[in-house]
Amino acid sequence: MTQSPCIKLCRIDPDSRLCLGCHRTLDEIAAWGRMTPAARARVMADLPARQDTSDMPRLGS
Repeated sequence: MTQSPCIKLCRIDPDSRLCLGCHRTLDEIAAWGRMTPAARARVMADLPARQDTSDMPRLGS
């Protein structure tokens, strides 16, 4: 099972509508438990590009 990217820093940016902690959309966060492993993997693959456009530091930085 694909692990959740949640880092327990939940705050939604009003402009991008992304969580500033995990960089998922509200819809992705809400659907995570019902997503197939393939759908979760697609979201996970998109996260690095979303992080690149974020002002938040990367986990471990």
